[in-house]
Formats: sequence, structure tokens, C-alpha cells
Amino acid sequence: MSAHCQLTGARPGFGNNISHSHRRTSRRFDPNIQRKRYWLPSEGRNVRLMLSAKAIRTIDDVGIEAAVARIRARGVKV
Repeated sequence: MSAHCQLTGARPGFGNNISHSHRRTSRRFDPNIQRKRYWLPSEGRNVRLMLSAKAIRTIDDVGIEAAVARIRARGVKV
């Protein structure tokens, strides 16, 4: 499962773990990606989206139709 959000485009960030002795090792900050299914009334079907927790709250605010329009404007297939 790729760790990126279809609505916001959130992707993993990269950085370092720094130990007490100050040695550094690579680490990855993954976004909180959830697989969610929504009913899309205009098309009469369900759509399954990979969304961050922030994007789920955005859909609650603007609605699924507006969110799908934003996703398609970014060039992501739904």
C-alpha cells in the first residue's frame, strides 16, 4: 500500500533518528493513510479512496462530490 493521500497529496517525510550518543539513522514519517469507501450519487456507484485522516475531515466539510472533483483536478483517477 503506497503511503500517499489521493486528496491532499500527503506523502512520507524523511528524517533521522538521533540516539543519545548522537548517532543518526534514517527514518520515515508516514501520513495516517486510511482506505475509505464513499457512495458517489452523481455516478451511482461507490468509490474507494486512500485518504489521510486530514482528508477524511475535509470530505466531511466540503462533501464527497467536491472532494472527487478536487482529486480529478489533481490528475488522479477515481
